[in-house]
Amino acid sequence: MSKDLKPKQRLGQAGQKKWKKFILWGVLLAGACGGAWAAYNYTTKTVVEIPTARVRKGEFVISVKTRGEVRSTNSVILAAPQVPDPKITFLMESGKPVQKGQKVIEFDAAQQEQYLLDRSTSVKTVDSEIVQTEATHRITNEADAMQLMTYTYNVERAKLEASKADIISKIEGDKAKIDVGVADGQLGLQNTTIGAHKVTQKADLERLEQKKDKTVRDMNRAKGYLEKMAMYAPISGIVNILPNFRTQGSFGSSPPPFKEGDRAWTGAAIAEIPDLSTMRIELKLDEVDRGKLQIGQMVRVRVDALPEKELHAELDWISPIAAIQYRGMGLSEKSFPARATLKQLDPRLRPGMSASAEVLIESQENALMIPARASFVNRGKPSVWVQRGIGYQVREIEVGKRNENDLVVGKGLKEGETVYLENPVEAARRAKKL
Repeated sequence: MSKDLKPKQRLGQAGQKKWKKFILWGVLLAGACGGAWAAYNYTTKTVVEIPTARVRKGEFVISVKTRGEVRSTNSVILAAPQVPDPKITFLMESGKPVQKGQKVIEFDAAQQEQYLLDRSTSVKTVDSEIVQTEATHRITNEADAMQLMTYTYNVERAKLEASKADIISKIEGDKAKIDVGVADGQLGLQNTTIGAHKVTQKADLERLEQKKDKTVRDMNRAKGYLEKMAMYAPISGIVNILPNFRTQGSFGSSPPPFKEGDRAWTGAAIAEIPDLSTMRIELKLDEVDRGKLQIGQMVRVRVDALPEKELHAELDWISPIAAIQYRGMGLSEKSFPARATLKQLDPRLRPGMSASAEVLIESQENALMIPARASFVNRGKPSVWVQRGIGYQVREIEVGKRNENDLVVGKGLKEGETVYLENPVEAARRAKKL
């Protein structure tokens, strides 16, 4: 290559110029996007949705809310009687209506019927033994009487012979006296024998009478068992079959109810017949609510199965002692049992239905109220954010009593006004950040 010929560009200069153009265009594009975003933010209005509530008039209530179960005030429990090995052979279906005097439960009576038959036969056998013994005693007594008469005659005859001692020889006289002694001895022995027979006969009869008494008691016991083999409804109502706690259910489930063929035990509660004419709701009160309540307070009840109807009850009992229910894993729950009697009933009500209850502590009619979350403190005074078109106004209010959800407004608001439930400024800031 000639020295006069020189390249116009150095190696690598063309590539550097291309990269500079790309960078310049990138900067210009980013600036344009930023300007458009800023223009959009400054020219577009952000719509902020803030929850509101209207100032309303109504009943203001301070209450304690809890859960409970509907129960009958007068329930009759049918428990297994004191009979040997009570096996259920008949059991009325749970939930069926029952009339007073109708059979509800029946136990297997075959064993007791056989036992009664055996005892009745034993009583007859003992009666026969007594008759036979008494006949034997009469024969013995008659034989003893005859023997006594003979010995008495012998004594009298021996005495008569001895009285001739003065007119007969001395030897014959002495012999007659000896005969008198022998006859007296035989008479005395016979009297002793008669006495022994009487004692023996009395003992024999007493033994048989005791045997008969025991057999009669066994027979009467068997009769009593048979009378208890069927259980009848003492009142009219609905039959509720109770769980058999000696039957293991599946893991984590409640024991199954009694059924035909189950073997009960003495005193086992098999069925319950509630009186549906008087009902109550059994409650469990939290420890923190116990001190707020007292006997006689009104209770509003809503049964889960009858959500459209509100029932009224009166709190008539609160346990003075807390009940502890163990939940397992070392956990326990403490509550105070309570009862409220329903003042009105519904024919659809059934024992065992779950219900929610609200115990009224205090109420105020026609009170002006707002949600408690609408109130805030402004310069040390309670205030609210009142809606004014698309804006708001901070207004001081006078507050009264409050409950978990609402508070009573004494002054500062009118019925129908709208208040914000949170700070509008803070809500707008959050909306812009989003």
